[in-house]
Amino acid sequence: MRIIMLGAPGAGKGTQAKRISDQYDIPHISTGDIFRANIKNGTELGVKAKTYMDQGLLVPDELVVDLIVDRLRQDDCVKGYILDGFPRTIPQAEALAIALNANGEKIDFAINVEVPDTNIIHRMAGRRACVNCGRTYHIVNIPPKAEGICDACGGQLVLRDDDKPETVAKRLDVYHQQTKPLIEFYSSKGILAVVDGTKEMDEVFAAIEKELNKK
Repeated sequence: MRIIMLGAPGAGKGTQAKRISDQYDIPHISTGDIFRANIKNGTELGVKAKTYMDQGLLVPDELVVDLIVDRLRQDDCVKGYILDGFPRTIPQAEALAIALNANGEKIDFAINVEVPDTNIIHRMAGRRACVNCGRTYHIVNIPPKAEGICDACGGQLVLRDDDKPETVAKRLDVYHQQTKPLIEFYSSKGILAVVDGTKEMDEVFAAIEKELNKK
């Protein structure tokens, strides 16, 4: 089962991806994790990516796709995987399809967690991240046991700059321009499933399971 998670930043797709990963025993793969692992391990692809990132430049699509495909060839992906944060654009989606097709594979599901912009801005304003370990919380939906303190390491919880309303609005603009077209792209392939991300987390997951069990 090969799945792509779609949705605006703050829609909750990462949370749902983790639940799908646990339920179906397939890896949850995020581009951020792949970049960090390759750079940390000093791989050839990681070194190339770092040269762009150090200059504040976007990593070219071709290199991003190479990093993703390299990760998808690892043993834990034999039963499938969930891609979170990739593809972000139509060219990336097309390049991924070509790379998978070369191995006789294809994406089975593209799940769009749909949430209105106003909900997202309000939701992300309630997010808090640990300054030490990076674990995230929400003051309403996933609160820490002690206010302002990380359950995992005891670090201070803060509102990240990229979760502030004005920054979220800019991120949503980029999403609508670059990433939202993927919804139509995967709809045309007949593999798009849309779920209402404004509902409770358990309800959203139940809706996703229902879609995954249709095939």
